[in-house]
Amino acid sequence: MILAIDIGNTNIVIGGIDEKKTYFIERVSTVRTKTELEYAIDIKNVLDIYGYSVEDISGGIVCSVVPQITNIMRVAAEKILRRDIMVVKSGLKTGLNILMDFPNQLGSDLVAASVAGITHYQVPLIIFDLGTATTVCVVDDKKNYIGGMIYPGLRVSLDALTENAAQLQGVALESPGRVIGKNTIDCMKSGILNSNAAAIDGIIDRIEEELGQKATVLATGGLAKTVLPLCRREIILDEELLLKGMLTIYQKNHAAFAASAETGKGADSCG
Repeated sequence: MILAIDIGNTNIVIGGIDEKKTYFIERVSTVRTKTELEYAIDIKNVLDIYGYSVEDISGGIVCSVVPQITNIMRVAAEKILRRDIMVVKSGLKTGLNILMDFPNQLGSDLVAASVAGITHYQVPLIIFDLGTATTVCVVDDKKNYIGGMIYPGLRVSLDALTENAAQLQGVALESPGRVIGKNTIDCMKSGILNSNAAAIDGIIDRIEEELGQKATVLATGGLAKTVLPLCRREIILDEELLLKGMLTIYQKNHAAFAASAETGKGADSCG
């Protein structure tokens, strides 16, 4: 199996995956002040909890939307695995044709999710990733990435709502069980969750109208399973979507990456 690490703004997902299954998946907090050693300890702790050793891991890949942590986490993983770690970035083979104004600016997380989508599901695709921000990826029936959306996620919306109101703080993101809230806290819970669910349903309608055809709709991210039960459209929950995409990218690039790493070591030793 390989170690796949997805760095998000709020959480870092650490998973072990191969073609057969996902062996483990855990989240740790994204802390921009942590050192390489501290993140290495996080990785080691996850492996220890699930009873895996370094010898069980054949390689590693990092996907990140937090640039200041990307290299720190790569080095941390290399400390634990004692091998070079791949980073999802422009120039890697993905099998995804990106039809954007500036393809190189597309986030690596969106690339990984879309690669998993075209590998495991029927196109066209609409992919929601519910994290700090909610992102929407659209892939057409020719497996082209044609664009998407970004809008504030549930946590951002809740934080904005409670930031300057002392009596509204401490609200958990859980369904109150009804749409019409009977107290202030339940009104906020219902408002945040049902507005996001309604947004997802409405966005699907509008994207399918623009595509001119029905699409397979996927959802992933830490908050997806909180919102999806409130949606009225058929949406497939795949919490391992990014890890699957990272595995596919790793497999497509492993031979070239390994050769490049070996050449680099040779050059260093000669110098």
